[in-house]
Amino acid sequence: MGRQRSLEIIQKSEYVSISELVQLSGIRYSTIKYYTEEGLVPFEQEDTRLTRRYPRVKALERLAEIKDLKEYQGLTIKEIKEKLL
Repeated sequence: MGRQRSLEIIQKSEYVSISELVQLSGIRYSTIKYYTEEGLVPFEQEDTRLTRRYPRVKALERLAEIKDLKEYQGLTIKEIKEKLL
């Protein structure tokens, strides 16, 4: 595993890792992984064995949108998927 990047560098990066996305969003790793597997959070992956790279701005916007729909509007993940996809 490589050296961790500083929060300042992460905040300026176009792409971030899932662990960096956890730092930026405050959302648990397992939750982001689940949302990713459900197709709710955009990512890029060059090969099946390579690390997923999340477009920082789009991923954070989508996570905020999911949080709003879930916490404030009371939607289920299934309902969120229908609304967003």
